[in-house]
Amino acid sequence: MITRVYDFTAEERSALRESWRGKKLLAYFKAYGGSYDFCQFFRLEYETVQGWMFLLNSTLVICSNGTLPAEEAADFIRMHLPFRVECPQNMLAALREIPNYQQLRRTLFSLKPLPVSETFCEADVEFNPRLSDVYDILQEGFPNLTDYPLWLTDTSHRCRHGVSHVLTYKGSTTVTIVFDQNNSVMIGQVATRSVSRGSGYARDFLKWLSAWLGGMGKEAVLYALDVRRSFYQEIGFEEVETEYVLERQDVQKEDTQKGALQ
Repeated sequence: MITRVYDFTAEERSALRESWRGKKLLAYFKAYGGSYDFCQFFRLEYETVQGWMFLLNSTLVICSNGTLPAEEAADFIRMHLPFRVECPQNMLAALREIPNYQQLRRTLFSLKPLPVSETFCEADVEFNPRLSDVYDILQEGFPNLTDYPLWLTDTSHRCRHGVSHVLTYKGSTTVTIVFDQNNSVMIGQVATRSVSRGSGYARDFLKWLSAWLGGMGKEAVLYALDVRRSFYQEIGFEEVETEYVLERQDVQKEDTQKGALQ
């Protein structure tokens, strides 16, 4: 049975901290709580297993402490039609049968501390950049990031609540700490202005970031679709595991084919 929830027990929080999806759920719950309609949290209860979901705008994240039945989750997806579904891999066989969804493979990388080049200058790291400048960089890397008010509202809200952080390097490369909770860090939205690509800024910035976070005793990871996998391999980050997510095919989005199974 799927029910909307407005808080989690201590036992549930402990179970959620066992996976990166669960940690992501808890981070967004810290930022938003359970009262917003655009960020809703759910509990999936069955006789021998329990699961949790959150639906943020057009992304659905599912996690569990065992093998969940997929039928109710599939009905939920058919009703809400999220753009992306992140879920336990044992649910994929059933969920990928939903029309207009495709599988995309992504790799989880661990950001182990690495030395930066001699040209890297920490003084060029901006720890509190203007979010409008960050958005300008992101738009060049993610051309379908077109809803500035939505992005700004979400990003600024998470930053104010101490969940997320945004940094830039040389005003050309940006990295978002999606969440930083209990020394577990997830990185996302890495982008460089087109005029600075090939400069090595992103590589050095990420190497510096991995060492900076590691020096504080934090475990940092990032997910990369196949189209970006080689970039992080070349940097020297450690591949932890691969998994598949589902994305809708019937929505106009420049990168819907990136990483698609052929």
